[in-house]
Amino acid sequence: MSSPRTARTLLAIPVSLALLGLAPSGPSGLISIHSPSRVSMATADSLIRVSAAPAVSPALTSPTTDAALARLVTRGEAPAAAMLARDDSGSRFARAGDGIARSDHFRAGSITKTFLATVVLQLAAEHRLSLSDSVDDHLPGLVRGAGNDGRRLTLRALLTHTSGLYDFTADTKGAVPVTPLQAVHIALTHPPAHRGRFAYSNTNYVLLGMVVEQVTGDSYATEAERRIITPLRLTGTSFPGTGTSLPSPHGRAYSADGSDVTALDPRVAGAAGELISTLDDLDRFYSALLSGELLPSHWLREMLDTRTAHGSYGMGLFPVKLPCGTTVWGHNGRISGSYVRTAATVDGRRVLTFRVNTDGPADQDREPALLAAEFCPRTS
Repeated sequence: MSSPRTARTLLAIPVSLALLGLAPSGPSGLISIHSPSRVSMATADSLIRVSAAPAVSPALTSPTTDAALARLVTRGEAPAAAMLARDDSGSRFARAGDGIARSDHFRAGSITKTFLATVVLQLAAEHRLSLSDSVDDHLPGLVRGAGNDGRRLTLRALLTHTSGLYDFTADTKGAVPVTPLQAVHIALTHPPAHRGRFAYSNTNYVLLGMVVEQVTGDSYATEAERRIITPLRLTGTSFPGTGTSLPSPHGRAYSADGSDVTALDPRVAGAAGELISTLDDLDRFYSALLSGELLPSHWLREMLDTRTAHGSYGMGLFPVKLPCGTTVWGHNGRISGSYVRTAATVDGRRVLTFRVNTDGPADQDREPALLAAEFCPRTS
């Protein structure tokens, strides 16, 4: 593990982009990308160094994607960035800047929501709950106050962010550790937004975590470990609970002002964003989920159905339509010192996860450009 550095020192380090060829392997709301930034290939060529490792799969070789990744660092938007792409033919890792390795553990933020939504839908498939259940059916009397009423809110509304519940992190700024009850009570001091409209709120998933525990007798973390992490052998993925440190190996994490925030109390996010993972594990998880390994086909279709949220969100997943017409599915995760994004084709056969070791790209066009570079067909 490298010693702490200031963001200014890291940004002054010349960019080195390394590509490692590997043997083949066995809200946000709806974002429509109409005019992705053009990437300078001359700049990319000067940054890319191909390793002497085994040959990279031609299907995964993407100088345009690598250049888009490098721009996150050359433009000073992150100390370091990394990505891992995979499809049926193999996987490819690339990084820009200093301080990130492929095997690193990092905080995955709201990608936690995809794991939790998967658990809830598995419980629905087992008839242990129904998406039409009210919040009150499982947490009687909890959601009351300032016009909020759990008797009128369904689990479907929580999953799709159409409950109207206030986002508790708007008050805590994602910096104050709270218990689930405290998070809900903060939200209930505010009147709800218009019920039925999409409004992203971390409070929804804190409540879903509580529902899972009420239904199963175990925490959402225990259920996710048993149902997802262990079967898929996601050995780098965990729910830290109250632990403030990252497992080894890991790099450093920096807030937008350059402060080292590697140590962080995950209760700032709880069930809405506490997950720790790796690039390999997130690629594996989303590939398995979308290919039907974790949910029966009916429930996977429910997860991908965005009609309740008027096209903006499914259940723990959201779609992005790229300029070439391809739609990718996944989620992003933002927590102090870490931003990660996973996107995949709807069949899970092609997937990309990228991350930066700070709060996120300042230029919001960077992410759409990177996704378009990776998933849109390229012509010679």
